[in-house]
Amino acid sequence: MTLQADFDRIAEDVKKLKTRPNDEELKDLYGLYKQSVVGDINIECPGMLDLKGKAKWEAWTLRKGLSKEEAMSAYIEKAEELIEKYGI
Repeated sequence: MTLQADFDRIAEDVKKLKTRPNDEELKDLYGLYKQSVVGDINIECPGMLDLKGKAKWEAWTLRKGLSKEEAMSAYIEKAEELIEKYGI
């Protein structure tokens, strides 16, 4: 399989986890996913009252500079870790 095909498959599988991952795990996944799909962050930081939006923005910002391929590989690795931990 190609990297893109593996990424697409695991992105669907991770939605089927039996247990919701903790917030840190979700932020890691989100940042890696956005970096994989969009690339470097391209939006302004949300306002201070938008806590969820700000957390997502920070998670994505941490991945700035990673190539899409590196981000996909890291996402696949993290998702496989969570699938092993929580099951699908």
